[in-house]
Amino acid sequence: MNENSVSILGCGWLGLPLAGFFAGKGFRVKGSTTTEGKFDALRAAGAEPFRIAIGDKVEGDLNSFLQSDILIVDIPPQRCEDIVEYHVGQVSMLIDAILESPVKHVLFVGSTSVYPALGRELVEEDAQDPDAADTEVGRALLYVEEMLRSESGFSTTVVRFSGLIGPGRTPLDFMRRMKEIADPEQPVNLIHLDDCVQVISRIISSGVWGEVFNASCPGHPMRKDFYAAAAESHGVALLPFAATAVHPSRTISSAKLEKTLEYSFLHPDPIAFARSVE
Repeated sequence: MNENSVSILGCGWLGLPLAGFFAGKGFRVKGSTTTEGKFDALRAAGAEPFRIAIGDKVEGDLNSFLQSDILIVDIPPQRCEDIVEYHVGQVSMLIDAILESPVKHVLFVGSTSVYPALGRELVEEDAQDPDAADTEVGRALLYVEEMLRSESGFSTTVVRFSGLIGPGRTPLDFMRRMKEIADPEQPVNLIHLDDCVQVISRIISSGVWGEVFNASCPGHPMRKDFYAAAAESHGVALLPFAATAVHPSRTISSAKLEKTLEYSFLHPDPIAFARSVE
């Protein structure tokens, strides 16, 4: 492919290392943040920093930021009372700007929270109706997916990541914020930061546009086993298990991604990750 420039809207936990990865591959990278205090980190990663904030209006030089072949959108819905309407409004403004830019392809970082509570293995086709999603976040994301994918002025691929693990997101980190482990009999659906970066890279390098992919590592141990492995390996007390289930059991399938992209996960087993991290 000839595309060698990428703009990353939202350079946080995933976006910042993604910027460093693409800069290391020789891409011209533009990275956005809502605070200029992160400019030094973006420059250190090899990206040109921009302050872009999209709320009720656009703040920052969005036009210059979008002077790239590819746009990666990694801005999760903000937790607010009118979350669906607010996020749809944000992305509507973004789409208007994209259509006036040279951006040819958009990669939208979504989430498996778009799925309804079906209590079984879930594939990409199981999320069709935004109003059937379990949460308002899921509804907002699915509406936005549809908006982006329906545009003819650029092509969009959506990657729906499961729960994110990696630096600062370990089972020990999670347990520090818990009083008990909810849904201990429910399988985990997780993906490591390394795999997030590699999946996005594979989509872009392969030119696979106009698709929707689940991205969740193939191992799905029970939550109780995931946290027990971490507690035992690191000599900490295991939190009590909640007696009542809160969410229905579900397992996210990444079979389509593995087949289409010929991708093998770097971290296929959450238990191995739970035992290895400090």
